Amino acid sequence: MPEFGPDDFAKAADVSRETLARLKAYVGLLTEWNARHNLVSKNSLEDVWQRHVWDSAQLMRFVSKSTNNLVDLGSGAGFPGLVLAAMLRERPGFRTVLYESIAKKCRFLEAAADRMQIAVEVRNARMEEARPEVFDLVTARACAPLTKLLGYARPFQGPHTTNLLLKGQNVEAELTEARTSWKLNAVRHESLTDPSGAILEIRDIAYVAARPETRRR
Repeated sequence: MPEFGPDDFAKAADVSRETLARLKAYVGLLTEWNARHNLVSKNSLEDVWQRHVWDSAQLMRFVSKSTNNLVDLGSGAGFPGLVLAAMLRERPGFRTVLYESIAKKCRFLEAAADRMQIAVEVRNARMEEARPEVFDLVTARACAPLTKLLGYARPFQGPHTTNLLLKGQNVEAELTEARTSWKLNAVRHESLTDPSGAILEIRDIAYVAARPETRRR
């Protein structure tokens, strides 16, 4: 049995019984699909409530009460986008858009949202092809190095957009590299789930230098 289970998560994230039930349904479906489609690593699935669900849910402490919509970049198996959608479901009219380029993962995201009874829009498209559209919140986890990720996020920026990006142990090197091409207001927060990880809270993204790896097609 994992050391950190659904009851531990519910206490840490302070979620309702209804939200916990939706997330349990999500984890159950992920376990079923993962046996056939390898959506996440088998080892990480053994500690899914801490490594995936709580890791995603910890972003809620930085989501303002005025946030009405979010776009999740490179959603994969739905972390953090689907977890946040479940936790924000009670906000009237809240809208969640998930971008994922792999069709089988999109099918899983749609099936999981249906199982959880939450409304999300899944877009099967490459980030380079994303059409400009302003969102209150942009999220991403294990999607791409920061320099490239900022390029993906740029079409979704407005004057009040917040970007919450879950990053690993190379966060400082990624920030240093990104600042050669981008002007940004970034605050680093410690991760609650991984001592070597971090959450980057970024606003006011501006492109300041052309680099081959970040040019949009």
